[in-house]
Amino acid sequence: MTQARIRVGVVEDHPLYRSAVARLLDEAEDIELGPVADSVARFAASREAPGCVVVLDLKLRGVADAAAVLEVVGMGHRVLVVSAHAGQSEVLGAIAAGARGYLSKDADGDEILRAVREIAAGNSYVSPTLASFVLDSARDKAAGPKLVLSERERQVLSLVAAGERDQDIAEAMSISVRTVRSYLDRIRDKTGRRRRPELTRLAIEEGLAHDLGR
Repeated sequence: MTQARIRVGVVEDHPLYRSAVARLLDEAEDIELGPVADSVARFAASREAPGCVVVLDLKLRGVADAAAVLEVVGMGHRVLVVSAHAGQSEVLGAIAAGARGYLSKDADGDEILRAVREIAAGNSYVSPTLASFVLDSARDKAAGPKLVLSERERQVLSLVAAGERDQDIAEAMSISVRTVRSYLDRIRDKTGRRRRPELTRLAIEEGLAHDLGR
């Protein structure tokens, strides 16, 4: 009996790298190439049936970073991030958002295929050079105190994770932009997270973003 091929899509905005990855996948005998797109929105427009493995860049136009992972996972796909940005915050943010694997763009074709096959089999795959980030984070989370945010702060944080701007958050919560920024300052003071991608990752870690991006 012939084993079903692995359906794999690509979301990557760099034309040459997108073409190279698509060709690598298309030439593998056990892989069926799915949608190839330059943004999450264009991938979503393909209406790919759930269950695809998606090779995803992080720095995309439109929805990006952990929010991009969250949206693709919300479509029912398994995400392998392949990104030139492989710092601790990017790796942990993507994993927290539901990515099943993470490689830097230094990875060769064989490692990309190996990661795709592992993820398709229901496993996870993180490049050995990045695995220490995940292990260190797990230890820190087990040892650290639980973060305490007010209900309004949690609501603001969930809207940040959804990609909303300060003005949009103000309208959604019927408060002023100044008040939104005051909540954000408090969240930053409590957590030490300054940038929006870091706040998105925090929302995911705190379970405030599970229904976003669907």
